[in-house]
Amino acid sequence: MATEIRVPTLGESVSEATVGTWFKKVGDTVKADEPLVELETDKVTVEVPAPASGVLTEIVAQNGETVGLDALLGQIAEGAAGAAPAAPAKAEAPAKAAEAAPAKTAEPAPAAKGTSDMPAAPAAAKMLSENKLSADQVEGSGKRGQVLKGDVIAAVAKGVSAPAASAEAPKAARAPSTTEDAGREERVKMTRLRQTIARRLKDAQNTAAMLTTYNEVDMKAVMDLRNRYKDIFEKKHGVKLGFMGFFTKAVTHALKELPAVNAEIDGTDIIYKNYCHIGVAVGTDKGLVVPVVRDADQMSIAEIEKEIGRLGKAARDGQLGMADMQGGTFTISNGGVYGSLMSSPILNAPQSGILGMHKIQERPVAIGGQVVIRPMMYLALSYDHRIVDGKEAVTFLVRVKESLEDPERLVLDL
Repeated sequence: MATEIRVPTLGESVSEATVGTWFKKVGDTVKADEPLVELETDKVTVEVPAPASGVLTEIVAQNGETVGLDALLGQIAEGAAGAAPAAPAKAEAPAKAAEAAPAKTAEPAPAAKGTSDMPAAPAAAKMLSENKLSADQVEGSGKRGQVLKGDVIAAVAKGVSAPAASAEAPKAARAPSTTEDAGREERVKMTRLRQTIARRLKDAQNTAAMLTTYNEVDMKAVMDLRNRYKDIFEKKHGVKLGFMGFFTKAVTHALKELPAVNAEIDGTDIIYKNYCHIGVAVGTDKGLVVPVVRDADQMSIAEIEKEIGRLGKAARDGQLGMADMQGGTFTISNGGVYGSLMSSPILNAPQSGILGMHKIQERPVAIGGQVVIRPMMYLALSYDHRIVDGKEAVTFLVRVKESLEDPERLVLDL
């Protein structure tokens, strides 16, 4: 008796995934709940466990294929290797047929255009619509000629476009590399997460009226406070006292005073969020993710540090859940950990504000008529000018600056 391996529920608003890596091959023995295959969604990577013990007899969805919810990924036969040898033999038949008729391998491509009995995958259909293309203009590489998202990306890259659109904004294909350079290049398909990052960042630039304002903050008071209490803090709370706790708390105070920075636009409406779910950008091997510290305005600095530590570890280990990534109202990005002195962060749509932190660097500054050396940090607030006015943006940064230069204000809720 065979047990089917199907795509599990992937989370709210996620309807498809890309098959990443199979950890087993046909004929391998598997144990129940053992990770079998990795699926990449727009937000997180999900491991699909074996639903039963037995032998992996069939892999239906190959690496790189787009699959929907409950789609069949493969099958497991109960017991030992009884059914395992049949799978390799089955795989040999198409190979022999290909050798016997090599001319046929080049012919299916035209047939895949417009003649497939499979509708385009959901992500592919969306991209077709965005680029004003029809499925019959794109070669389908999926099962039975199904058009996948990667096929549309490849078609657009080659310059395929609707006749009407091509006259307005033709998309130039990539110029071919010289023979000498081509051998030294490596073409790697973008991961689903990287494609999502690229799309969302570009959408934010195209949709929002994005503007950035800057300020600088003297970090001496926070650094002195941190050095004075960091050992006691870690002993009591079991977590190190960093800078993110202070910044997150300062941001929530400023958001309470300037609610437009904590709002979003929905059509012709403005939605004001009477809560602060702060996204904290975390760099991982697979790309940037933004887990969310929920109700940060109701947390102490110690609670914020604990939650940021938990989310950061989960992000680096690839263990973030969908719930950890959703619902953010404002984002903090810390480029300073990589040495960035100044940058302009891009909005995390549909949020209307993002704060960029940078490297702490000693600089000469004038204080009370005297030039002194202080640990200074540049701050950058990118905001959606459709909803946030310049006065509000500047005031927001000033409030964050005041809280950090006089951290007692955070304790006294001033």
